[in-house]
Amino acid sequence: MTRRHFLLTTAALAQTVNRPNIVVILADDLGWKDLGYKGGPEQTPNIDRLAHSGLRLEHFYTYPLCSPTRSALLTGRNPIRFGLAYSVVRPWAYYGLPLSENLISESFRKAGYQTAIIGKWHLGHSNKKLLPASRGFDHFYGHVNGAIDYNTHLRDTGLDWQRNGESIAETGYSTDLFAAEAVRWLNQRDKSKPFFLYLPFNAPHSPLQAPPALIEKYRSIENPRRRAYAAMVDALDQAIGRVAAALDNNTIVFFSSDNGGPKAQGADNGSLRAGKATTYEGGIRVPAFINAPGKIKPGTSDQIMAIWDVLPTLAAAAQVPLTPKHPLDGQNLWPQLTGGAPSVIRNNLFFCTQPETGIKQYALRDGDWKLVRTMSNPPQQELFNIKLDPGEQTPHPAGQSPMIKKLDDWIALHPAGDVFYTSTPHPGWITPKDWAKTAID
Repeated sequence: MTRRHFLLTTAALAQTVNRPNIVVILADDLGWKDLGYKGGPEQTPNIDRLAHSGLRLEHFYTYPLCSPTRSALLTGRNPIRFGLAYSVVRPWAYYGLPLSENLISESFRKAGYQTAIIGKWHLGHSNKKLLPASRGFDHFYGHVNGAIDYNTHLRDTGLDWQRNGESIAETGYSTDLFAAEAVRWLNQRDKSKPFFLYLPFNAPHSPLQAPPALIEKYRSIENPRRRAYAAMVDALDQAIGRVAAALDNNTIVFFSSDNGGPKAQGADNGSLRAGKATTYEGGIRVPAFINAPGKIKPGTSDQIMAIWDVLPTLAAAAQVPLTPKHPLDGQNLWPQLTGGAPSVIRNNLFFCTQPETGIKQYALRDGDWKLVRTMSNPPQQELFNIKLDPGEQTPHPAGQSPMIKKLDDWIALHPAGDVFYTSTPHPGWITPKDWAKTAID
């Protein structure tokens, strides 16, 4: 090797080593008010510490359900474009996040990062090409479905717990096991390279299961669902605390919920209207923050930001080049978050859902204004000034608002023939005994 090549190689290695590590933590079904720093009864000192030493994002939006949000996070694109916007990937589903999409994990790995997902996938499991190992992740530990049992790790009657494609029988509470695996992976990784860790917990999503000692800790909460839910959030906080203790100062931590809290399961969305599976604020506006020591000053941000903005923003923070297969909907907001540029007005932010009621609902946010369309009989349209009315209590006449045309244009993007909603398995479907063995080549 010539001296010139040696110097170039050394410089490239130094640039890689100096890049920040990235941790993306996703809570599952966490309500707007279900953290200590948001005023909830849950004791969450670890999350609170990260939030207060970071930048709290008070206008952060996701999709109303699990799989759509996760797909938007990983692709930087609105899931209406690739047919994964209306519902979650059910256990009997054959589809998943399309292979035509480029994921954040692929970009970071290509840039020299070690990549891992520890937690809930929920983006396709019927084919090995849909699984994390084929989507840019070096390491996968967790489950492929939603709503698994926290203690037995079963989805229905089948084991849904694996490490890199192989089912493992472990005892323990899933939230604790995720934290232990994350700490183990962080300690054993190659310290000469930066890392990208995606940590999507399944807590506090149903089933409502928590360690008995934590349920007892919240005995003053009369509603049993609310009590169990609070205990699950407490366990989540303790798990995040263990992971945070294993990180160094050259690590950027992004945290949010995947959708608004389900009020029927005990979540509290405060003054925000409705909750999970709706496009009202309680369904899509979630607690979120970014912690980046030495890069972002602690405080509160009013910058409107959506889940698809996370990919380009973190890529910019890590100086990771992006070569997406399709144009991104996400915007790089790193300059705004670091104070290097003033806040920008966000327009044309689209959301949709089709919950178990079967009634589709849409929303579009343009600056301070938000249009909500509910496909009831007859359809209903409500126009809100979110800046003045964050609780969406006083609708304005939609009339001939130009937002109506924008909303229609987004709705028309859903691929023809793709899935809207599947509430029950097709006749003859049987739960597999081992979910890791169901994926075909």
